[in-house]
Amino acid sequence: MKVLIVGNGGREHALAWKIAQSDLVEQVISVPGNPGTAECGRNLPGIRVEDIVGIVRAAKEEEVGLVVVGPEVPLCLGLADKLREAGFPVFGPGAAGAQLEGSKLFAKELLDRHRIPTGSWRRFSRAGSAKDYLENVETWPMVIKADGLAAGKGVFIVKSREEACTVIDQVMEERHLGDAGGEVVIEEYLVGQEVSIHVLTDGSTIVMMDPIEDHKQVGDGDQGPNTGGMGVSCPVGWLGQRAMRQIEQRILIPMLHALRVEGIPYQGLLYAGLMITEGGPQVIEFNCRFGDPETQALMRRFESDIVPYLLATANGTLDKCDAPAWDKRQCVGVVMCAEGYPGLYRKGEPILGISSANANEDVVVFQAGTRQDGPQLLTNGGRVLAVTAMGKNVAEAREAAYAGVEKIRWNGAFWRSDIGLRPATLSN
Repeated sequence: MKVLIVGNGGREHALAWKIAQSDLVEQVISVPGNPGTAECGRNLPGIRVEDIVGIVRAAKEEEVGLVVVGPEVPLCLGLADKLREAGFPVFGPGAAGAQLEGSKLFAKELLDRHRIPTGSWRRFSRAGSAKDYLENVETWPMVIKADGLAAGKGVFIVKSREEACTVIDQVMEERHLGDAGGEVVIEEYLVGQEVSIHVLTDGSTIVMMDPIEDHKQVGDGDQGPNTGGMGVSCPVGWLGQRAMRQIEQRILIPMLHALRVEGIPYQGLLYAGLMITEGGPQVIEFNCRFGDPETQALMRRFESDIVPYLLATANGTLDKCDAPAWDKRQCVGVVMCAEGYPGLYRKGEPILGISSANANEDVVVFQAGTRQDGPQLLTNGGRVLAVTAMGKNVAEAREAAYAGVEKIRWNGAFWRSDIGLRPATLSN
């Protein structure tokens, strides 16, 4: 069987790396892919992820047996719907389900209708109304979210009225995030420990994957603006079985029920960003695809063949799958970025040392923002690489990951030094 993977980031490299290990797979084809996915199969670099017609045509020409859609943009554009209409098994929800990520307002309204716990919130379509509301806020910080897709950069934690009004002007008036900022959600700031939960679902059955701790802010100590993710640790030692049962019973099963009640078919990955508060888990956001860099850690630890689970999700037979096996070791992933990220960053810097980092059997480097120019690998994005490492505990995995990071270099490279070091404040 051929498997077509849509996307060109670190998530897609990790998926290609894992899928290529399956005995069921003859070839992995990535659209458009990156130099990392090219090492796992074959790229079709001339097709963009937004080119729905071109991707469907490629699936037909290649006669693929499964399509795995990586990024949120093609899902929100209805790629999975078009592929299913053409007869292909697809891992990824249709446009209706992808609204969970494509519109913060849609997600919040759905959560409220079905009484799934989340922070209190208000919606605004005009900057003036938003700023009038902020004048009467007495409890800070607050959270401002652009309604639409913003590549992980549309969430702002604001600590004062002045800062909040500046963000409103930038998002709604100056349109720093484009059309994504046409409307905003202003919501309460939840206090607790943040965790990412990934669930495979065919709309009737869920398979929970191990929890992950993500580090979103660009700087050490969770300082600075939000990014798409600066590093991960998996599994999460402070999150015990009791908390996982609460997440399943209060968040995941009710969300699956909500989708069914509202007539929204969902076959793919459901990603819940949660805050574990003193009162239990609350939803920060839902995403409609694997996280990045969460996928890199998940694929390192997923011991079972991933392909039967992806196929069962696409075919509606997930209830026939046994629970997957997981590597019991810890995984830490450190994202290496280009100078200037998450703002304007430089491209075209030569990258050296990946093979040296990969020489450690516990380390795998996944490529994201890279491009090949002859024999030379160059930077081509803000988040360039994710260096993942396995260890018997967080300390050992961190040591191996950062040893790998130190072997890689390019002009202007930077990374957080504290991935995996958040204090364990919650018990099992």
